[in-house]
Amino acid sequence: MIGRDEVAMIRNLIHSPSMRPALLFIVAVALLWGGAPQAYPQQAEGKLPPPRDEYQGRSIAQTMSYHGAPWLIRETRDEEENPRKLIDALQVKRGQTVADVGCGNGFYSLQLAKLVGPEGRVLAVDIQPEMLELLKQRAADAGINNIEPILSTQADPNLPAGEVDLILLVDVYHEFAYPERMLQAMRASLAPDGRIALAEYRMEDPAVPIKLLHKMTKQQIRKEYNANGLKLVREYDGLPWQHLMFFGRAE
Repeated sequence: MIGRDEVAMIRNLIHSPSMRPALLFIVAVALLWGGAPQAYPQQAEGKLPPPRDEYQGRSIAQTMSYHGAPWLIRETRDEEENPRKLIDALQVKRGQTVADVGCGNGFYSLQLAKLVGPEGRVLAVDIQPEMLELLKQRAADAGINNIEPILSTQADPNLPAGEVDLILLVDVYHEFAYPERMLQAMRASLAPDGRIALAEYRMEDPAVPIKLLHKMTKQQIRKEYNANGLKLVREYDGLPWQHLMFFGRAE
């Protein structure tokens, strides 16, 4: 597990304009993997087809590297996205099991952990072990111990079946290389009244200063979720840049 000094060094390197990308990668990996890697539960998937680069007429974006982790906790995020409104709209209750899929370094996971309380749990899922190590350090610094880091694969979030009250996906679904498999696996993990809360930058709004590849329309979102046994149950339109749509199992 990396320590505070190593995390600070990585952040300084990321922000250094003089550090070449190749050297940055070598140094960051050496720091992150200096100790024994953390083991996380995974499920066997068998042989997968090649990753998609397109789904239902939408181009799939590449996953943001852990080198960009500081952007997730940038000082301007509150003003740009108003995450407090997003959190309030989730209506999280104490004691719930909440999954933050694509959790990154834990921007939302840490806030969710406080809401569910010690009797609840947050399943923090990410495909990059480096992101999970950064999350674990931030949780330790904050004294939070009800977060369970889970290393996912490209096609399976490795969530427990039928136990999750809420799955949060913030600006990550559009990067899934196997959207059908991920949606089916998340659907199977939902408790009977469980919901998937999807936040994506609004494609319909040209004023949202995000690249088109990282935006989605409501129409496209409904198309993809409906095709995988999920139905829209609620929407929240009060965020500055993002759609927030809630899906449950379609009967």
